[in-house]
Amino acid sequence: MTNKSLGKWKLPQPTDVKEENDWLPVPRIARTIPFGYISSEEDPDILEPVKVELDLLEKARGYVKQYSLREVSAWLSVNSGRYISHLGLQKRIKHEKQRKDTARSIRLWANYAEKAINTAKKLEERRVGAKRSEDNTGKELQSHS
Repeated sequence: MTNKSLGKWKLPQPTDVKEENDWLPVPRIARTIPFGYISSEEDPDILEPVKVELDLLEKARGYVKQYSLREVSAWLSVNSGRYISHLGLQKRIKHEKQRKDTARSIRLWANYAEKAINTAKKLEERRVGAKRSEDNTGKELQSHS
């Protein structure tokens, strides 16, 4: 890290950071500690959240749409007191977006699968010559043929 000045920027100051966020501890899975977390004193394999840094990071995500990564990372570094490079910020935002997209896709596929299973059950019950089946309570269900 160099001792260069981070320069000047024209970003809004963190006056309306959300107060209702409850950040949770996360397991440590890598050698480096991510921005917004510190190593736990009780267990070195757990990372404790730093509320101020995580709140500022949330705010910085919105600024990336209007300002350059270098400006936002400089703003974030000065206001949080902890350095984050523009590439570190870009990587953090990219990975969080990928995780959200993956979770959204999995939920969507789960809904499709649930609908398909329900449709298949209805079709099986209505077909000619359907056999009796049992539901989860052990009661026999009558077919609707």
